[in-house]
Amino acid sequence: MSRVRLSPRNSVNDRPSGWRLALRRQRRFLRPAICFASASLVTMVLVFLASAVSPAGSGRSLGGLRDKLSVLAAASGLRVTNVQIEGRANTPEPILRAAIGVNIGDPILGFSLEEVRSRVESIQWVEHATVERRLPGTLVINLQERRPFAKWQNQGKFVLVDRTGQVVADQDVAQFPQLPLIVGAGAPVAAAQLLDALQQRPSIKERVSASQRVGERRWNLWLTNGTEVMLPEGHEVAALDRLIRLQQDHALLDRPLAAIDMRLPDRLVFRAKTETKDGVAGPHMQGGSAAPTVPVIAKKTT
Repeated sequence: MSRVRLSPRNSVNDRPSGWRLALRRQRRFLRPAICFASASLVTMVLVFLASAVSPAGSGRSLGGLRDKLSVLAAASGLRVTNVQIEGRANTPEPILRAAIGVNIGDPILGFSLEEVRSRVESIQWVEHATVERRLPGTLVINLQERRPFAKWQNQGKFVLVDRTGQVVADQDVAQFPQLPLIVGAGAPVAAAQLLDALQQRPSIKERVSASQRVGERRWNLWLTNGTEVMLPEGHEVAALDRLIRLQQDHALLDRPLAAIDMRLPDRLVFRAKTETKDGVAGPHMQGGSAAPTVPVIAKKTT
């Protein structure tokens, strides 16, 4: 008869320690954490290798390395799941997304952040951009847009410019009716000082329909009643203050004048409006030139 050897009954002293029991109980929770830590380590290695790929290096070998990293990252499940855009107000979204050039499902390490940033900053509306990967699958683009400062009319075309004179957009200009109109060559880079001075003098600003740069050295103001005000070169602020006093003392801007010449420091020259063929008073334009046109925003018909 075969004998069955019985193991001795475990005593209290043979039981595992408390921390071992706790470890056994928490094993099912520790396994996912260990897997996540391993995946994170692999991801860090991939990111480090990807950051070593410089666009200024030897093109083909670096491009091949990037492609291999892209395939490896995609096989590891690292794909773009979200493209997050921050700071966009006026930049057209279709143009922006075309410049980004990254779509949902693309390998998250399969593109250069610097190249994406460079393409985004080539858009006129964008002054500065930052591009960031947030693993495992988010691409974040933060925009600092140029702020439209004025509408510029030059050679019959209207564009938006920022405070430095940089062209911001050449479409949908009529969507910014509140912006002042500047006219002529060289106007954008010189407009800030004049427009700031007008902003601080609302009684004059509300009468100005356009500011025209003359010879890229001085300004003429075109008022809403058709009067042309010729400002002296380099002394625009003093001339505006003088114009305010003349309006207060003599209601000068309410008179039917074609031109007010303030270019000479010791005198003012006025030119009265002449009668047009239909009997309506109109401005006498020096040299036969026409007043700058103002963009018209279409109104709804009733």
